[in-house]
Amino acid sequence: MTITVTVSYPNTPGSKFDMVYYLGTHLEWVGKCWGERLISARAIKGIATPDPSKPPPYQVVAILQVESLDVLNDVLNEHGAQIPGDIPNFTDVEPVIQIS
Repeated sequence: MTITVTVSYPNTPGSKFDMVYYLGTHLEWVGKCWGERLISARAIKGIATPDPSKPPPYQVVAILQVESLDVLNDVLNEHGAQIPGDIPNFTDVEPVIQIS
């Protein structure tokens, strides 16, 4: 069964998010770390909500897919500590991570 990892970056008032770094450096590096084990990866930027007076709850949501939980655990064992270490280079919010 395919596993989806969703990494959501809250849209906290006053927070920063460097989309250029995130797309051009961070996601590219994550792709290299995960290698062939990564089935797909995409990032979506929050731009609005149905209520125009409310901002989107997340600045960015990354959606990554791998073949199985075992594959995900292998990747996290290899690179689990390195990837979060890069987060301060593009944002000052703590991501919300869900494995589905």
